[in-house]
This record gives sequence, structure tokens and C-alpha cells, in this order.
Amino acid sequence: MSGDDEQRLYLQRDQPPGVPPLALTGERTLPDVPEENYWFARHLVVYEWIAAQVGGLRVVDMACGEGYGSDLLARAGAAEVVGVDANPDAYEHARLRYVAGNLRFVRTMIETYDEPCDALVFLQTIEHVRDPGAVLARFRELVGPRGVVFVSTPNVLTLAPPGAERSGNPWHVYEYRPEEFGALCRAHFGSVRIHGLYHARKLALHAAALRLGWDAVHARLGITKRFYDRFTPAIGVRDFALRPGSARELRGALDLVAVLRP
Repeated sequence: MSGDDEQRLYLQRDQPPGVPPLALTGERTLPDVPEENYWFARHLVVYEWIAAQVGGLRVVDMACGEGYGSDLLARAGAAEVVGVDANPDAYEHARLRYVAGNLRFVRTMIETYDEPCDALVFLQTIEHVRDPGAVLARFRELVGPRGVVFVSTPNVLTLAPPGAERSGNPWHVYEYRPEEFGALCRAHFGSVRIHGLYHARKLALHAAALRLGWDAVHARLGITKRFYDRFTPAIGVRDFALRPGSARELRGALDLVAVLRP
């Protein structure tokens, strides 16, 4: 495969006229990239879960990236959604692709955005932040005494290779264990509920197959690419499950999702 082929492969496909596609760099998750669909569905299921809880509220989607999550929150009935991102390419793409009367996008840093809201969403980004405590304290100010903040982060215990201290993602500043994430949240919020995201349905079956040696089987049969070219794009939100748990139970979670209230 040529370099040009690889670049085309990892650009978003089939974008609306006039909307520049974004490239998959590993910094953010994108829709419309079949090879990225596992990660996209893994993020989307959390947005859908939050969307069911913020109807009629003013919502800020911090570090909104491509904008798909902000759009989902707006379509699900939030009174107003503001997608905030500092990246110029992501901002331009989002404002052109997702247009609704209750949705707008703002290009600024998460540390300087200052509009109050009822609910604030900050998914899969706190691991990119150098001063997470200051960010959470700022979020508490923005939602006021009756608001809610939703924060998610990957669990380093399942993200990193076995025996490694962290994953190889160059965009991550710090990757959290459940105990660490809980302690960080409790330092800034009076009410902290943490859920874990887990594989379900065909992803749970796939995980069981891997434990039984599936990696060696598909490689030996020479069907790796054919199998995953079909399997990965077929993954959906129903192939994940979100449920609460203790810090010990959460050690096996893929992602940690916190619901925070002052």
C-alpha cells in the first residue's frame, strides 16, 4: 500500500459537500472511518447515556473534537448545546457539519471558556490535561451548585499492555487507575458516582475467543484482514455495557465514567 493510499484510508469518508474531512491522528475519535469504528462506538455509547439525562438543560461539551457528540446531545433534546474545542480544524469541521438551532460551536481553550451551564460533558480528555484538578475546579464553577459534570477516561489497567505502566498513546499526559480517578473527582465534588464501560454481546464473545487463542487461529488461516474488515465496522453501541461499581470492580472496566455534582 502506498503512502497516498494510507492517507486516504485514514481520512473521514463521505463527508457532506463543503465539509473538510478530518484525518485520524490518534488525538481524537472520528466517525466515518471504518477502521476506527470500535473506538467511535465505545465513545458514542457514553454520549447516548448522557443524552438521556440532559433533556431541557443547557449543556457544554468540552473538547468536543469532531462534533458528533455535541450533535447527538442537541438532537436528544438539550435546550442548548455548546461544543468547545481549541483545534482550528476540528472547530471548522464541526461548525460546518453539525447545524441546528440549539447547537453552536466555540473555538477556545477549556481553561478559558466562561459561559455557565446546567451540565458539562468532558469525555476521554482528562488524560490529556496537565492540571486536571484546576480543570475540575473550573467545571464546578461553571455548573454552579445544582449542575452536573460528566467526565470519562480510559482505565490504564485495561488500556496499557500487560505489565506496562501506561499505554503508548503520545497524546496522553496521565492515565488513571480507578482509585486515582475516584480520588481526583472526590477532591472537587461532593457527590461522585463512577460507572465502568465493558464489552457486551459480540465484543464479549470476541474477548472470550481471544482468551482461547483466536489471534493464533485467524493468523494461521490467513483470514485476519477479511475478518476484521467485516467485524470492526459492524460494532455498535449495543456491544458495550455501562454499569456502576466499586473501585475494585472497576479495575476490569475499559473506561471510567464519572457523574459529578457539587
